[in-house]
Amino acid sequence: MTTLANKVVLITGSSRGIGAAIAQSAARAGAKIVVNYAGRQADADAVVASIGQAGGEALAVQADVSQPADVKRLFAEALARFGRVDVLVNNAGIMSLAPLKDTTDEMFQRTLDINVKGVFNTLREAATQLAEGGSVINFSSTTTRVMMPTYAAYCASKGAVEQLTRVFAKEMGPRNITVNTISPGPVNTELFTKGKPPEVIDRIASLAAFNRIGEPQDIADAVLFLASDQARWISGQNLGANGAFA
Repeated sequence: MTTLANKVVLITGSSRGIGAAIAQSAARAGAKIVVNYAGRQADADAVVASIGQAGGEALAVQADVSQPADVKRLFAEALARFGRVDVLVNNAGIMSLAPLKDTTDEMFQRTLDINVKGVFNTLREAATQLAEGGSVINFSSTTTRVMMPTYAAYCASKGAVEQLTRVFAKEMGPRNITVNTISPGPVNTELFTKGKPPEVIDRIASLAAFNRIGEPQDIADAVLFLASDQARWISGQNLGANGAFA
């Protein structure tokens, strides 16, 4: 059984969806949890409450990861409460879809600000604030492996995250910190399903080996493995958690 006993796990964008599933799963594995959110305080408080009701311990911290000052405060509040941060999960992200010719400057910049600069900001803090022997799990996407129209800005941002992961893994080796990326396929979250009729979701599901889209728990289980001591020799890698979608 994967255990994260006595570890502190900070998860960006964890008020709902995959992030919330990671928070609750890590808490069940024995970790103390920092639930980061940008604007959904009620959802973040609900995640914290559910962890507490199950006997765990969690803290909700509002922070916009695209803002360096917010990220510094996020780590400071986590350290003030728990005394250490062992695992950083960079889950926060947005997805604005449009043909490249119709992608506005504002859409492109916002995507980079959250998906790339947000990861850069947290990695920069983790370089000195993460505990020795810790782990970092970033999120890319299986869309970087397939040619999907309207995904140009999103794929560009996730490709950048993959490169940040590879370089940071080498830099963190002397501190015995593993750094990896997870690339989910389609997952049953609002981010993916919003605006898609059931027949479209069914068609996409048929492309996976198991004839379904992923569930948040499928991704959370992969995160827990990479955050555990069992993954101590895995670093600088990109794990496709996608049911053989691609």
